[in-house]
Amino acid sequence: MRSDEVKIGIERTAHRALLKALGVTDDEMDKPFIGVANAYNTIVPGHMSLDKITQAVKEGIYAAGGVPFEFGVIGICDGIAMGHDGMKFALPSRELIADSIEAMVEAHRFDGLVVVGSCDKIIPGMLMAVLRLNIPAVVVTGGPMNPERIDGRNVTISTAFEAAGMYKGGKISEEELKLYEDFCAPYCGSCQGLYTANTMQIMTETLGMSLPYCATSPCGSSRKLRIAKQSGKRVVELVKQEINPREYVTEKSFENAITMDMLIGGSTNTVLHLPAIAKEAGIKLPLDLFDEIGRKTPHIVAIDPASNYTIADLDESGGVPMLIKKAKELFNNEMTVSGMKIYDIAEKAISRGGNIIRDLSNPIHEQGGIAILKGNLAEKGAVIKSAAVSEDMMVFEGNAKCFNSEQLALKAILNGEIEEGDVVVIRYMGPKGAPGMPEMLLPTAAISGMGYKRVALITDGRFSGATRGPCIGHVSPEAMVGGSIALVEDGDRILINIPERKIELKVSEDELADRREKWKPPERELKGYLAKYAKLVGSADEGAAFVD
Repeated sequence: MRSDEVKIGIERTAHRALLKALGVTDDEMDKPFIGVANAYNTIVPGHMSLDKITQAVKEGIYAAGGVPFEFGVIGICDGIAMGHDGMKFALPSRELIADSIEAMVEAHRFDGLVVVGSCDKIIPGMLMAVLRLNIPAVVVTGGPMNPERIDGRNVTISTAFEAAGMYKGGKISEEELKLYEDFCAPYCGSCQGLYTANTMQIMTETLGMSLPYCATSPCGSSRKLRIAKQSGKRVVELVKQEINPREYVTEKSFENAITMDMLIGGSTNTVLHLPAIAKEAGIKLPLDLFDEIGRKTPHIVAIDPASNYTIADLDESGGVPMLIKKAKELFNNEMTVSGMKIYDIAEKAISRGGNIIRDLSNPIHEQGGIAILKGNLAEKGAVIKSAAVSEDMMVFEGNAKCFNSEQLALKAILNGEIEEGDVVVIRYMGPKGAPGMPEMLLPTAAISGMGYKRVALITDGRFSGATRGPCIGHVSPEAMVGGSIALVEDGDRILINIPERKIELKVSEDELADRREKWKPPERELKGYLAKYAKLVGSADEGAAFVD
């Protein structure tokens, strides 16, 4: 066992003394030492019950004959960080999480690892660490938040973000605005819809890195605690059997995850996270692979923001196993951390009466929920959640209105300076540009909330999974490195054609060459972690991972 390096031999007397200071007994010295990375904190709603989930994990480890050692992991709430300089730190925190888990595990020579986390960047960072370390490991995701209802409809955090625009547009009163504020995030857990956090929980289970039904079992439920306890037991078995994640998480597993993403119409942020996670296993996921799989994968379930259904409805309908069962022929039959292959898990899928998952023969859309667009405005690609775009906006041409910050764009939207037929362009928001590639949920929610029907938004930043409408992100190359998005001027015509996967700036090549010659990147002063991040981070089309 790896842990023998810190506990066996005369020369480790002091090490054992320090372990005994923690309460480790002589007979426990012979047992597997399991690290438990816990992202619990009291600032992220998705993390409010991770302390209880982690306790269940530790009970499972003890029951199976292991010794758990818990350590903390940072976590940023994207919702609270939204719309100000704090959002610049959200995506960069993914790398910090992976690095810090690696440091703790390697320094203390744990034999196995359980990571307990929830929310947007925490889960991807943990998955990166698990595959980088490649020791026996199980992932326990915290689970979704259950919704409340107003006027007979589910309300979610996306409703709260859009409510500000609704109020500004005179559609709701101040009293109604307060009602949304009080009931749109009523419990612990990852926000209710198919946003990044819940999408990544589903990706984790599809990859085979968490136990069945972990992704959709609600935060705070007894079922979640049972899964957590089983996960603790399972990691000890994995240590004894010497089974490491890269033995069952393969290139085919990542193809399964992309397929699932297309079936459900998940968050566009998966296009950042899955390549970064795969890279840790030596697997390359080019952007074109997402589009290739998306074109042959139908979209069979619509969840908020694409409908009023939430993850609670998906859970009632059978969760990830039922999704795989209904689309079995699209998935590779890969092994999972449970010791079962995904077909075997799918065959046992149970619905509790919910029925929001369609058959492949009757899809919502013939193609997947995410599309990759290319053209002279995004030579290396851009990403759109096509599942959340209305049919009449699948092809659109409009006039550019350019902003070099999210705040300036939001102010213009809320002040009524945007007109139907406009394409809002927000640039210098990329991995290097902002830096940190912040989410643009406030501007997109304001556009929806104020009732615009024919306004598109394009950015080299990214979106929350709660974003809906013709909103195109991840434009690569980004503005900060001289991408064409930096050259757009007010009034330029921009063509968006989602079925044909095109995004075109209708300006002549000669004019663009002239603008490029005159362009200079904006000057800025960076300090601390963001200065380091801007130097190390790669392009969004490669997952915004650190460049080797």
